[in-house]
Amino acid sequence: MKYISTRGKTEPMLFSDVLLMGLAPDGGLMLPESYPQIDDEVLTQWRTLGYTDLAFEIMKLFATDIPEQDLQDIINKTYTKQAFNSDEITPVTKLYQGVDLLELSNGPTLAFKDMAMQFLGNAFEYVLSKKGERLTIIGATSGDTGSAAEYALRGKQNIEVFMMSPHGKMSAFQRAQMYSLDDKNIHNIAVQGMFDDCQEIVKKLQEDHDFKQKYSLGTVNSINWGRILAQIVYYFKGYFAATQNNHETISVCVPSGNFGNVCAAHIAREMGLPIDRLIVATNENDVLNEFFNTGKYQPRTSDETFVTSSPSMDISKASNFERFIYLLLDKDTQKVAQLFTQVRQGNGFDLSENLNKIQETFGFVAGKSTHQDRLDTIRFIFEQTQRLIDPHTADGVKVALDLQQPNERILVAETALPAKFEETMSEALGEIDLPRPAHTVGLEEKPQYVTVAENRAEEVADLIKQFVQPN
Repeated sequence: MKYISTRGKTEPMLFSDVLLMGLAPDGGLMLPESYPQIDDEVLTQWRTLGYTDLAFEIMKLFATDIPEQDLQDIINKTYTKQAFNSDEITPVTKLYQGVDLLELSNGPTLAFKDMAMQFLGNAFEYVLSKKGERLTIIGATSGDTGSAAEYALRGKQNIEVFMMSPHGKMSAFQRAQMYSLDDKNIHNIAVQGMFDDCQEIVKKLQEDHDFKQKYSLGTVNSINWGRILAQIVYYFKGYFAATQNNHETISVCVPSGNFGNVCAAHIAREMGLPIDRLIVATNENDVLNEFFNTGKYQPRTSDETFVTSSPSMDISKASNFERFIYLLLDKDTQKVAQLFTQVRQGNGFDLSENLNKIQETFGFVAGKSTHQDRLDTIRFIFEQTQRLIDPHTADGVKVALDLQQPNERILVAETALPAKFEETMSEALGEIDLPRPAHTVGLEEKPQYVTVAENRAEEVADLIKQFVQPN
C-alpha cells in the first residue's frame, strides 16, 4: 500500500517512511491511496478474534512493507494485559439506555491516547533500528497526548522527545504525569499560550525543511498516520463487542478536539464497518460542532479559545480535519491546499453546499456540551449507574443522549479516567474518593522537570539544538 498527501505534491510513500514523518513535505497530511474494503465474510472471520489478532489483520492491510511476523511481534509486545489491565484491552460496558462505553483508558497514562501511542513507540523503535536512523519527536498536547507519548517513548533507543503543552492550562494530574518523568530523552516545554499555539509551533518547525532534515524531526500528534491506524482497530473491536451479528448497526459518539479519534472511526466506516452515524461531541470550543451543523469551518485564535473543564478538547484548529475534507471534496488536492492555506492565514471556509453529503453520505452529526452540562452528566450517570465518568467522556455522553434517535445504539468513546480530573469530579459529586491505579499514587508530589518558553518557534528550535546533534 502506498501513501499520498492530501495536497497532492508528495511522491507516494510506504508505511515505514510515513510513520517517521509528521506533515507531508507539501504541508498536507499523509493517508492511503484508498481504504481497504471489508466485506461481510471478513467481518464474520474477524468477529471472534482477540485484540492482538484483530489488530494484526487490520494493520497488515496498511503496513505492507513490514514483514508480517515482525508486525505481529510489535503488536503482541504492545497490547498486553499488563499494559492495559484487561485481556479484552478495550472492553465495552453498558452505561445507560442504549448508550454503551468503549473503554479506552486502561493504559499506563489512563487516557485513550495510550491505545495508539504504545504501538507507535514500539513501531518507531523497530523502524529506526531497521533503517539505522534516529528521530527527534516534536509534539503538542492539550492534556493527554503528551503523557501517553512520553510513557511510550521514554528510554527508547535513537529517539528524543520534545513535548509542548500550554503553560498552566492542564490539570494537576496531567502536569504531574508529564513533568515528573526524569528520563534523559524526555524534554517538557510549557509554552506561554494555548494548545493551538503549541500545535502551530510544531507545524512551523515541520515546514522548515532544512531544520526538519538536519534534526530528523517527526511527530506523535494525531497527524501521524500510525496513530490513526492503531485507533481504527478499536472501533472494529468495539463494534463486535456491542453487536451479535453484522446486520446490526451502531452509532459512535466521540468527544473531539483535534479530530483524530473520530477520524479513525470515520475511516473504519469507510472500510465497511456497519456504523450508522458518527456523532462529534465538542465542548465550548465548538468549531467542529458548527461545521457539522452548518458546513462552515471557522477556526478561532488562541485568544478566542476557551479554557474549560475538559481541557484536552480546548482546541480551535482541528489538525486531522484535512483528511476528511480531502474525501468530502472527492480528493481534489488543489482545492484542499487552497482551503487549508486560507486556514493558516486565519480564515475559515464555507462548504455548506456539501451539508447533505456531510450528514447523509458520511454520516456526521454533532453537538456541544458546556461546563454545567459536564457536571450534570457526571452527577446523573453516577446517580443512575454508580459509574464514574471523566469530564471529556461526559461531553460525549451528554451529546449522545441529546441526539439519540429511537432504538439507536450508541457507543461512546471513553477518553480518560476520572482520577485525572479531581477538581471537576469533586465539583460535580462533592468530596469523593476517586480510584487510582497504584502507579499513579503520589504522582503530584514528585519533582517536576519542565522548561517554560515564550510562544515562539525559534525558542523551541533553540532548545532542540541544545540536546540534539545535527545530521
